[in-house]
Amino acid sequence: MFHVVIPARHASTRLPGKPLLMLAGKPMLQWVHESARRSRAASVVVATDDERIATAARGFGADVQMTAATHASGTDRIAEVARARGWDAEQVVVNLQGDEPLMPHALVDQVASLLLAHRGDDMATLAGPLADAAAFADANVVKLVADRDGRAMYFSRAPIPCDRDAGSAPAAARRHIGLYAYRVRGLQKLASLPPSPLEQLEKLEQLRALENGLAIRVADAVVAPGQDVNTAADLERAAEQLRA
Repeated sequence: MFHVVIPARHASTRLPGKPLLMLAGKPMLQWVHESARRSRAASVVVATDDERIATAARGFGADVQMTAATHASGTDRIAEVARARGWDAEQVVVNLQGDEPLMPHALVDQVASLLLAHRGDDMATLAGPLADAAAFADANVVKLVADRDGRAMYFSRAPIPCDRDAGSAPAAARRHIGLYAYRVRGLQKLASLPPSPLEQLEKLEQLRALENGLAIRVADAVVAPGQDVNTAADLERAAEQLRA
């Protein structure tokens, strides 16, 4: 059994009010919620500090948890939900971002099942192939490397692993897919820790987990995720994918 929490905030530098932007006739958050509801999750909760988002979410039938406005990240918001709901330390919760209207529910199930199957790990996430040289070099595309047992060793905006003798992306290159499952004990530990040095350098919160000894299980995604939304151009691409 697992839960899904969708952290959603109204403030966004590039797209203010992003979760409520209309996408193919529905608020973007509703697409995210509907995908989560198609998963095997025992419950799906929208976590927000904004009454506009809460009102819209309740309007399409979502279970809403109001959270503090002071959270620095979605992880902190989800940790508050876990405390408020009384989820025990071994419970698994999936962080499904409110700007992922095309995240397949199969991946929600996969990342949760991955953590449920590896009880010694604190977190789980997914990856996909990365053969495009431009994307491999792009700092906006997060790369990862894992050990032979499938645990994450490092995440970076830099092109890793680097093939010293070639100028293109090596066959081992993997793109990180920003979908996480947490065991509640790992979630609460992560949320209690201050930002770590590597996290601050790379602007990647998952490095805080690695720097503090949390184990992150990684698997290749069973299907490719759809377009996430960070810019107006992303929103149009997402609409095109929904129309296809």
